[in-house]
Amino acid sequence: MSSRIPRLELQQMREDLRQYLTPRVERLKYLGELFKCAAHAPGVLLSFMRFTDELKDALPDRLTEVAVLTTASLMSNRYERNQHERLCIRLGYSADWIAEVERLQPEASQSMAPEEKAVQRYVIAAVETRGQKAQQEFAAVVEAFGPSHSMAIVMLVGRYITHALTVNTLELEPPVPSIFEDGFRGDGAPARNAR
Repeated sequence: MSSRIPRLELQQMREDLRQYLTPRVERLKYLGELFKCAAHAPGVLLSFMRFTDELKDALPDRLTEVAVLTTASLMSNRYERNQHERLCIRLGYSADWIAEVERLQPEASQSMAPEEKAVQRYVIAAVETRGQKAQQEFAAVVEAFGPSHSMAIVMLVGRYITHALTVNTLELEPPVPSIFEDGFRGDGAPARNAR
């Protein structure tokens, strides 16, 4: 883990950022290390978080989670992947579905819907080719969802690439384990469906 960036606690952050993050910290019961580092650029972090909030409103949850889990898996971002696994469980998605998304093999998936597979195919092509050879996959997404959702998916992938670059550069450890490590089911019971 990089120690070159001092970690700021909530009370050390600029007032507007502290107010924005407080409800999240109270809900999650922890302040993620990414926030502790990025708080050194408070305006940038606030814009990033507002962008994240807009993206949450722009897409249905399942499409968001397919794109996020796929991007996090491709970018080796355990920090975000683990948090989104837990969010998926809270949203009622099965551990089997999560595992299939994270396998990055949409054609072999038994749990993913056809439109979810289309999103995953696009995300894989976009990340692996830096967007340079993803036009066919993107065309399928536009055909399935139209311009608004399609552009939101593109921007969502960019957001999670930014997160991964930050986490990987700083060598941040995930704030929570994978659901496949601790059996998290959201209700305190262990998961039945583990990888």
